[in-house]
Amino acid sequence: MSIYKQKKSGNWHIRFVAPDGTYVRHSARSADEKQAREYHDRLKAELWRVHQIGDRPIRSFDDAAVRWLQEKAHKKSLNDDKIIIRWWRPFFEGMALHAIKSSYIQESIQKHTGKAGTKNKHLAILRAMLRKAEREWDWIERAPAVKLFPVPKGRVRWLTKERVQALIKELPVHQRAYVVFALATGLRQANVLGLRWDRVDLDRRVAWVDGEEFKNGENHGIPLNETAIQVLRSRAGQHETHVFCWRGNPIKQANTKAWRAALKRAGIDNFRWHDLRHVSASWLVQDGTPIYALQEIFGWKSQEMARRYAHLAPQHLAEHAAKLDDMLQHSFSIPEKKATRKGGLSL
Repeated sequence: MSIYKQKKSGNWHIRFVAPDGTYVRHSARSADEKQAREYHDRLKAELWRVHQIGDRPIRSFDDAAVRWLQEKAHKKSLNDDKIIIRWWRPFFEGMALHAIKSSYIQESIQKHTGKAGTKNKHLAILRAMLRKAEREWDWIERAPAVKLFPVPKGRVRWLTKERVQALIKELPVHQRAYVVFALATGLRQANVLGLRWDRVDLDRRVAWVDGEEFKNGENHGIPLNETAIQVLRSRAGQHETHVFCWRGNPIKQANTKAWRAALKRAGIDNFRWHDLRHVSASWLVQDGTPIYALQEIFGWKSQEMARRYAHLAPQHLAEHAAKLDDMLQHSFSIPEKKATRKGGLSL
């Protein structure tokens, strides 16, 4: 039969051989037999037009997935793309790209059990693939709209200097060095633990991370303050290539049982290793570091990330807020407080 129903999903599936000999088989995305039959007939007719008249060849989700992975082979997060594409396959495997509709996408993503942010990552990859198919590959006339889920802005979790000192005291000695270095530089965990001596210049007081190892893909220079310099000097000679090691081997993971135990002893909860980066940024902003400088220090491509910390230091707005004084002071007088019968104060 050219259409058949699967008991497991409840949807009808289509199956036929295209004029060019290609075997077509995938879901019709409908539990209604009439709709499935219409979809089957329409797709078969379109394939005939491609073969006989020379219309734009019909490309499938699988074709797009293969080309996407080929073009993105340089991405550091390529494995993430593969995982996401693998998740979409049961819904769109074998389906013609032009047949993928917004409603299908929204219906499918509802089956994902992750949070809104995770769902959005899956939607973003699929949307990017479909847009490439339209705008660069010329495979479809128009990509479907893909609506993302609303998500709250990322948290900014930071600690006071006293809380950080308490944490450092609770850490094993070998962990203190790279935690202090992370706070002194604002680097991510992977860049701290992966730091090599050939990427450090103590005389010039700089270190750098190659673009292929940095999140934004660009080479990143790190100015080394006195604290960072002291940490590096304390590690000199302990390993031939890597700065941070334990028992002769480079450290691969910082979020360890010992780290979590130290947090617990210090009375700190809801705190991740990556939050050390938030601590550094928060301290700099509170000390008056301009947003543009913060952006360069932390290697963000746009000011949007840096401005997440702006609320921690609104002092630069004080001059503008003071302009309201003139308007208000000439408008009315604030009554003096008077004593109540019980000796309290009231307006």
